[in-house]
Amino acid sequence: MTASIVVPSLFSLTLLLDGSGALLRVGQPAPVSDQELVVVIGQLSDFDYPTRNAASSLIRRAPIAQAQRALAAAVRGHDDGYVRFRALVLLVGFGGLPAREAVVDVLDDPNDRLRAVAYGYLEHEPDPAMSGFLVAALDTETSEFVRPALIRALAAHDDDVEVRDRLLVDIDRGVDFFRGAVIEALGDHGAAYAVEPLIRIASSEGPLQDDAVLALARIGDDSALGAVAALQGEDRDLEPMVSAAAVALGAEPSGHLQFVSDSLRFAAAAGNELALVRSAAAGLGTLASTGNVGAVRVLFDVAIQAEPAARDAIALVLGTVAMRNPTIVLEHLQTRADLSASALVLRDSFDILDEDLEEERFFMAARSAFWVASEGSDARAVTDELIKALEF
Repeated sequence: MTASIVVPSLFSLTLLLDGSGALLRVGQPAPVSDQELVVVIGQLSDFDYPTRNAASSLIRRAPIAQAQRALAAAVRGHDDGYVRFRALVLLVGFGGLPAREAVVDVLDDPNDRLRAVAYGYLEHEPDPAMSGFLVAALDTETSEFVRPALIRALAAHDDDVEVRDRLLVDIDRGVDFFRGAVIEALGDHGAAYAVEPLIRIASSEGPLQDDAVLALARIGDDSALGAVAALQGEDRDLEPMVSAAAVALGAEPSGHLQFVSDSLRFAAAAGNELALVRSAAAGLGTLASTGNVGAVRVLFDVAIQAEPAARDAIALVLGTVAMRNPTIVLEHLQTRADLSASALVLRDSFDILDEDLEEERFFMAARSAFWVASEGSDARAVTDELIKALEF
C-alpha cells in the first residue's frame, strides 16, 4: 500500500535541503551568517540562473527566524525591485506574522510584482477585515499583471455581500481579459451565487464562452447541466470541454470521459489540432481539479508522448492544477512508473506559467509531503524526484 500524501497548511511549514540535495530533518537548518544571508538575498536578481536558484535554495534552508528577518528587511528596503519581489515570495513561503506584516506593508507599493504577491497571499490566507480594502482597490488597480491577482483575492473573500455584488457586476464590465479573470476566479472559488450569469455567458458564442463553461464545471452546481448539455454538437473544438463539464455537473461519466480522453490523444497525435488539444486538456484539467484521478492520468500520459506544441498546451493545464491543487498531483505521481518523465512535464509547465508565488506553494506542499511520508515510501520517492527536476 502506498503512503497517502497529506499536506498541512501551505503557509506554515518550511522544510530544508542540504547542499547535495538530500533532505535534512525538520529543525536542522543549515547554519549561515547574517552577512552571508544578506549577500545571498542580493543574488536573487542575478542574471545567471544557477546563481539565482542557488540563492533561493540556501535561503529556504536557513534558520527560519533568521531568514524571516533578513527577507523582511529586503522587502522593506532593498534597492533592487526584483530582489524585493523574490524576497517577498520566499518570506510568504516561510509564513507566519513576518509574512503577513510584509504583505500588508506592500499593498500600496508602486512595485507591481509586490502587489501581485500580496494579493496572492490574501487569496490563500483570506482576512474578512481586508474585504473593503480589496473592493476599493478594484477602482484603482488597472495593471494587467496585478488586477487578476486582486480579483482572485476578492473571490476568496466572498462571504462579504459587497464583494459578491462587485464580482457579479464585473462579469459583464470592462475588457474581456479582466472579465475572463473574474469568471475563472469565480469558478476556482466555487461561487454558486454566480451560476445564473455564468450560464448566460456559457450559452452564447463569444470569447468568454469556454471560460464560463469551465467555471460552471468547477462550481459543480447541477442546475447548470441543462445549459451545458445544450452546447453539445454546436462547436467541434469546444465539444471535449463541454463533455468534461457535463461530467463535473453530474452527467454519466464513463462515456464522456472516454470521449474527452480520446479527443486529447487524437488531437495531440494529429499535429495540426492545437485548438482541440487545448479544449480537451482544459476539460480534463477541470475534472482533475475536482479530484478525478483518471483525468490527471490521461493528461500526464499524453503530455509525455506529445510533440512540443501539444506538450506545452497540456503542460500549461497540468501546471495550473498542480499549483492550485498540489495534493491531487502529488498523490497521482506516486502511482506512475514514469516518474522522471512526469516530473519533467511539471518542470516545463512551471517554466511556461512563470508564477513564482504559486510555484513556491507547490514546493512547500512537496516538502511537507516528504515529511509526513514514511521512509522508503512512494511519497518520498516522488518528492525526491521533484526536488531534482524542479531544483527547489
